[in-house]
Amino acid sequence: MPVDDDGRVHCRLDELLAERGMTLARLAELVGVTVVNLSVLKNDRARAIRFSTLTAICDVLDCEVGELLVVRPRS
Repeated sequence: MPVDDDGRVHCRLDELLAERGMTLARLAELVGVTVVNLSVLKNDRARAIRFSTLTAICDVLDCEVGELLVVRPRS
């Protein structure tokens, strides 16, 4: 992947949580991961995510992967 593509994937976790009236702590509890790990994802600092975690987040939030993760246009 070209260096200029780093950071183009944006996690919309904050927006989805707000729409559902859910806290990060509650999501962590329901998904079975730590708040710290979800915070890393939420703040676009994650370098990888397990498919099982991604699936669990989408199941709890009743969303598709494309609603949670979006690719920002090149600047």
